[in-house]
Amino acid sequence: MVQAVRSSDRRAVAAAGVTVVLWASAFVFIRSAGADFSPGALALGRLLTASVALVVILVATREGLPARGAWRGILISGVLWFGVYMVALNWGERYVDAGTAAMVINIGPVLIALLSGLVLGEGFPRRLMAGIAVSFTGAIVVGLSNSGGGGSAILGVLLCLTAAATWAISVVAQKPALAHASALQMTTGGCVIGAVACLPFAGQLVHEAARAPLSATASLLYLGVFPTAVAFTTWAYALARTTAGNMGVTTYLVPALVVLMAWIALGEVPAPLAVVGGLLCLSGVAITRSGQEENRAATAASDVPVTDTAPTDGAATALPRPNPGAGAGPS
Repeated sequence: MVQAVRSSDRRAVAAAGVTVVLWASAFVFIRSAGADFSPGALALGRLLTASVALVVILVATREGLPARGAWRGILISGVLWFGVYMVALNWGERYVDAGTAAMVINIGPVLIALLSGLVLGEGFPRRLMAGIAVSFTGAIVVGLSNSGGGGSAILGVLLCLTAAATWAISVVAQKPALAHASALQMTTGGCVIGAVACLPFAGQLVHEAARAPLSATASLLYLGVFPTAVAFTTWAYALARTTAGNMGVTTYLVPALVVLMAWIALGEVPAPLAVVGGLLCLSGVAITRSGQEENRAATAASDVPVTDTAPTDGAATALPRPNPGAGAGPS
C-alpha cells in the first residue's frame, strides 16, 4: 500500500509539473497572439481548439459522460475558469506585461488556500501557510522586476485580479467534483462549457482569424492544445490526488518560469531581482513539499506491522502489536 501511495504521489507531482510549465508558456503565447486577436476571440479560439482535441480523446478512450455529482463543479469551472478567467487574462495582458500578470494571478493560490480551508475543511497547515507566504513574496518580487519600474495600469491589474478570483472559486468547486469524474471528463466538460459561454465572440474570431498571420494562428492553436487541453487535464489529475491548497501553491513557480521563457524566447535577460524572486518561489514550494514528505514518512511507519524479533536464546516470539494506522490513507 505504501509503495502504491508513493507511486501515485510521484505521478501527481509529475502532472503538476507539466501543468506549471505549460501554464507559464501560456503567458508568453498570449502576449504573442494578443497582437492579432482580441481577448474574447482569443479565448474562444483557444477553447474550441481544446474542446475538439479533448472530445476526440474522450470518445477514443470511451470514458463517456461524468456522473451527475460532477456536473455542478464542471459547470462552475467551465463558466468561471474556462470562460471568464481566459477573457479577463487575455484582456489584462493588453495593459500589463507577462511577468506582472503572472504575479497578480498568483494571488489565486492564497485565495485557494483560504477557500479550501473554509469550504473543503482542509484546514490551515502551518507549513502550507509558511510556503504560501514565502512563494507569494517571491511572486511579488518577480512581478516588480518585470514592471519596468513603473506602476501597472489599474485596469490590467483589476482584470488579472478578476481572473485570480474566478480561478480560486473554480478550483474549490472542482475538488469535490473529481470524486465523481476523471480528470479527462472534468477538463472536457469545462472546455466545452467555456466555449459555449464565449460564443458571443464568434464573429470577432472569424473576422480576426481571416486577417491574422500564421504565427498568431499557430500561437492560438498551441494555447488550445497544450496550456489548455493538456495542462488543465494534468492539473485535474494532480488535484484529485492532493489538497487544493497544496496544488495552488505549486503555481508560484509560474512567474519564475515566465521570466526564464522570456529570456530564452525573446532574448530578455532576467534582472537580478527576478532571480531572487524565482528562488523565493522555489523555496516556498519546497517548504510545502517538505511537510508532505514528513506525513508520508509517518504514514509509511504506521503501515508497517511491528513484530518483535525472535530472541536468539529460544524465548517465545512476541505477538504482533496492533497497527492503528493500517488501512488509513495519507494524512
